[in-house]
Amino acid sequence: MTAEGLLLVDKPAGITSHDAVATVRRALATRKVGHAGTLDPMATGLLLVGVGRATRLLRFLGDLPKAYEGEGVLGLETTTLDAEGEVVREAPVGADEAAVRGAVDGLVGELEQVPPAYSAVKVGGRKLYEAARRGEELAAPPRRVTVHAFDLTGFDPPRFSFTVRCSSGTYVRSLVAEVGARLGCGAHLARLRRTAIGPFRVEDAAPPEAPGAPLPPSAAVAHLPARTLGEEEARAAVHGRPLPPLGLPGPHRVHAADGSLLGVYRDVGDRAVAEVVLVPG
Repeated sequence: MTAEGLLLVDKPAGITSHDAVATVRRALATRKVGHAGTLDPMATGLLLVGVGRATRLLRFLGDLPKAYEGEGVLGLETTTLDAEGEVVREAPVGADEAAVRGAVDGLVGELEQVPPAYSAVKVGGRKLYEAARRGEELAAPPRRVTVHAFDLTGFDPPRFSFTVRCSSGTYVRSLVAEVGARLGCGAHLARLRRTAIGPFRVEDAAPPEAPGAPLPPSAAVAHLPARTLGEEEARAAVHGRPLPPLGLPGPHRVHAADGSLLGVYRDVGDRAVAEVVLVPG
């Protein structure tokens, strides 16, 4: 039987998340592989990869908070806000450690971010980075993000190291650029490593060419509220039929009496409807 479940992959620098998934496909000799939470090519660290039926559950991982460690460089601004872009401005760095720490500390809480020009966000069906490469400017609407913690861990001018915990959708390179803007000298992201996604840690991850045995599909939705179904309800859930509501605002996982995951449901009015049904493999 083909392996299925959730893999914790440690993506190396220099490849896209899509490349990492392709490597996993080759390693496991299976086509049904997908990922949640894209990493830029220069970034390393934790990538959650679904195999088999678990690919259908990846959508429920998107809102989990993420943690990173990285390094910024003051005094240099780039087109992409990171080390892969062209330098567009140089400025002297006069800030001391206290000033850098103050700029970092000021970026904790709810923030409004405009997606960088070189990002995969779509405006009018077009990706921002594709327009930027053609010299065109597309205005993306700002988004609300939450930075739970942003800590300065080292300062060796012009470089500063940091850790950050933030909501999904937060652009860390934009945070680094904002540090530079607040100090008046500009900055760009030189290095980034994702260390955690929700309860998953990069210490438990493996390289894409040797991903190891996956966690069970249920690991992808273990953070959701659960309900155990009786025999009659379980038969209905296997076919995706409506169930009585659980009284929760978001999705919840449903299990058979033996603990096996049957799918994910969401309350809609006076019933719970199926979002994903896991047909037994």
